Amino acid sequence: MGYLGIWLLAGVLVVGVSWAQREVTMQQGPLYRTVGSHITIWCKVSGYQGASEQNFQYSIYLPSAPDREVQMVSTQDPSFSYTIYNQRVRTGDISVERVTGDHTLLHIRQLQDRDTGEYECHTPNTDPKFYGSYSAKVNLSVIPDTLLVSSSAQTLQKVEGGSLQLSCEVSHSTLQHTHLSVSWYRKNGEQTEEIISLNRDFSLSPGSSYAQRFSVGDVRMDKVGNSTFRLTVYNLQPSDQGEVYCQGALWIEDPDRSWFAMTRKRSEGSEVIVQATDREFNVRLETDRRMYSAGESAELRCIIEAQNAADRVFAVSWAFNSSLIASLSPGGVAVLTGEYNQREGQGELRVARDSDSIFSLKIFRLRPEDSGKYNCRVTERERSASGEMVDRDSKRPKNIPITVSPLKTSVTVTVVANSSSVLEGSRIFLTCLVASLSGPQSRISASWHLQDAQNRQREVIQQDRDGVTWASQAYRERASTGGLRMVRSSSDTFTLELESSQRQDAGAYECRVTEWLPSYDGDWQRLGERSSKTSVDVTSLETGFAVMAISRTPGVSYYDSFDLQCILKPHYPSWVGITVTWRFQPASGGDTHDLVTFSRSGGVQWGERAGNFRGRSIVEKADSSHNVRLSISRASESEAGKYQCVAELWRRDYNASWARLAERASNLLEIRVQRPVSRLQVSKGKRSVVVLEGAAVTLTCTVHAQSNPGSRFSVLWFAQEPSGADGKLIVRSGASMEYGTYAEEADLKNRLQLEELTPGHYTLTLLGVRQEDSGGYYCQVEESVLDPNQAWYQLAKDASGLTEVNVKIPDKNLQVDQLPRNVTSLEGESFTVTCQVMNRTLPQSRLSLEWLVWRAGEPERRTVARLSPDGIALQPSEDEDRGGLELPSRFHLWQPSPGLHTLTLHQAEVQDSGAYSCRVQEWLQDPRGQWYKQADERSAATYVSVRRPGECYKLLGLQRTPISVYWRKAKTSEQISAVLIVCYNVV
Repeated sequence: MGYLGIWLLAGVLVVGVSWAQREVTMQQGPLYRTVGSHITIWCKVSGYQGASEQNFQYSIYLPSAPDREVQMVSTQDPSFSYTIYNQRVRTGDISVERVTGDHTLLHIRQLQDRDTGEYECHTPNTDPKFYGSYSAKVNLSVIPDTLLVSSSAQTLQKVEGGSLQLSCEVSHSTLQHTHLSVSWYRKNGEQTEEIISLNRDFSLSPGSSYAQRFSVGDVRMDKVGNSTFRLTVYNLQPSDQGEVYCQGALWIEDPDRSWFAMTRKRSEGSEVIVQATDREFNVRLETDRRMYSAGESAELRCIIEAQNAADRVFAVSWAFNSSLIASLSPGGVAVLTGEYNQREGQGELRVARDSDSIFSLKIFRLRPEDSGKYNCRVTERERSASGEMVDRDSKRPKNIPITVSPLKTSVTVTVVANSSSVLEGSRIFLTCLVASLSGPQSRISASWHLQDAQNRQREVIQQDRDGVTWASQAYRERASTGGLRMVRSSSDTFTLELESSQRQDAGAYECRVTEWLPSYDGDWQRLGERSSKTSVDVTSLETGFAVMAISRTPGVSYYDSFDLQCILKPHYPSWVGITVTWRFQPASGGDTHDLVTFSRSGGVQWGERAGNFRGRSIVEKADSSHNVRLSISRASESEAGKYQCVAELWRRDYNASWARLAERASNLLEIRVQRPVSRLQVSKGKRSVVVLEGAAVTLTCTVHAQSNPGSRFSVLWFAQEPSGADGKLIVRSGASMEYGTYAEEADLKNRLQLEELTPGHYTLTLLGVRQEDSGGYYCQVEESVLDPNQAWYQLAKDASGLTEVNVKIPDKNLQVDQLPRNVTSLEGESFTVTCQVMNRTLPQSRLSLEWLVWRAGEPERRTVARLSPDGIALQPSEDEDRGGLELPSRFHLWQPSPGLHTLTLHQAEVQDSGAYSCRVQEWLQDPRGQWYKQADERSAATYVSVRRPGECYKLLGLQRTPISVYWRKAKTSEQISAVLIVCYNVV
């Protein structure tokens, strides 16, 4: 059927074996029919479900295109036919006859050459699933009609008592193996009757009107040569006249062993006229047989062969051994003599006129003394001129001797079993068929006997001739409960029924029949006994008992449904008791436990540990078998594991009790339940962040895709050390927050801030970052969803890209004024030197200052004053451990404006002269609150000269030279500081 074939193949594969298998059957082929003949092809469907009236579609595959379906006619769709068949379907040349709801006949009334092909019958599916065959095919070959039938038409004048001979040519040239039949017919007006036929099995049979004449050789048919069939009729009678013709038929044997007449043809007829002769008549005595047994019936027929017998008057008398039995007047009044009159009154004998030419003597209960010679005499009477009835002629045929044998039984007994082998627990049904020739006056008694496997004989049950039944002692209890019955369903049929058969019921069952006839004294006479037996084997229910568990979906996903089939073999009938229990061992571990039991009575009992199965499972038994299906919906991991079905076989005994026979366990069937595929995606972008120590840095984690709209997320933040080792957990957030060990190690607990800005967008902020916080950071998102049991489980996890955090201390940005200056002061007065801080790293940083002086003749600079970061002015001590001393009162440190620091010396002395500079140290506070030195800068020198009035000195032992010369030679500040010139009169 093209595309239908694909669906049919899918139906066979999916199919579960829990319903009947559809089967479409078609008339067996190949078939051969001739052109112009009428053919019917039957198609049936069985094993279907759905409507009782199924639809049928007939198609043909022509030899020119064997793979192309050409639709012909349908019971369902009037437009089903293709164009080439539309006209023939509309005119009724092609039609479908529905015999029953699932049986149709395809009719083609006038076969054509083009009707040769492969015919297909298809039934559209009405079943829940595709299972079985949905179409069948048969080949039909349309062959030429080569049958030829001919006979020369002529008019023949014949005389009564003469003979007739006609010939007919019948031939054919068919290649197939066929048989030919030829028949001669006589037609007179509207009435046609058969004379004689040569049947397809090469036997001759006369028509009913010619049977007697055929038996004496007056009618015959002969084959002359290869194709000539000759009819010969002797002793013609006026009734033989009319149109005589022959008919030939060509027969072929179909594959189902039936014969079909492919074609019939008749010849032209010849008109036969038979002229009657005088009023002579003949008498013939007939009987069906001449040997009888006592008690049987016999009939003798006295037949008058005369023209116009209905218009003539005949009287008949019957004689036995030349003694008169009875006489029958022309008016039909019978007169019997002696004891025959008594027997006629008892219904044992009857004399009758059956027709105008047939008279009969019937003896219904023959006796041995009825043996002898019988004859009849026929006397024709006519009215004389005087009006009196006188005998015109009298004739009698030859005697017929009859022999009546003494009484003996004529019973024949046949025993038939419903099956020679039955299944234990099923019914044994035996039929005893009795045939008797003794007539309705005889009676029958019967009994059943069993010869078991140990050759022990015992009577089972019997019924006397009055119909009274009783069981033997061994079977009396069984019969009282209805487990044993003997029934006479008709006059010649006795049945034995044993319900709930057991193994000991196997053996040879014998039916013994006794025939009885009433004797002449009113008692019953035993004619004899006949018997017949047959063997019945009882097969144990346990034989071949096996269980198999199957599933077409061993692997399913969450929320899917799956079926488990418990297949029992062999196929037991519905009356066998079977209990099926499904057992389950979880994949997560644990022992095997009973899940659910389907009892033999159809009840369902759930196990104590069935749990979630009860609300999501269906247990059902197939209607046509004991197979039990467990259907589980909304699968989860709790349904994953190994399943096994265990079947118990029970037999119901005749007393309604149940006996457990066997138990079988199936194979283990593993079902795997797969979690849903994760679609979780977390941002993978990598980035680097540079941040100053003490600031805050925010790390982001974004979920780009999730598996389920109702998913829950847990976010884990990890720190990865520069070594590249596995990250250490900082904190976990979700339903609750949990710190990792790294949060304790890195002192992060009080410096973390977690936020979910929008759904799926998470941040972690590190407050007051430190240099040791530098490193890689990433997040890991764990996605949890609800399983079918409404429990949360982790479906997937995904990690983000790495964020590199680099924590730096601020760059040094401390700048001190580097412009050299000169200060001149007189002894006893005050002078001031300045230290200008041009820039600093951070506004909140602290500064400490040291005032340094280098005097001529001293090897290095000496600190003369200090200003601590907290603003305390100190005089340096020689003991560094003592820190500093309070400055002398003539030293005064001052900060007149931000960034400007001054040192003022009161009551200056000559030895205070020198190169003064300031050393500035910048201090920053780390996130822990500890101060550390960030920068250290020294200013340019300020040259201070304290002199006495009128004096000019050149220090360092240099030659006396004008000061202006030294200034001109000085190239750098160091050179200037190396030669300090103090002169009072220098401006």
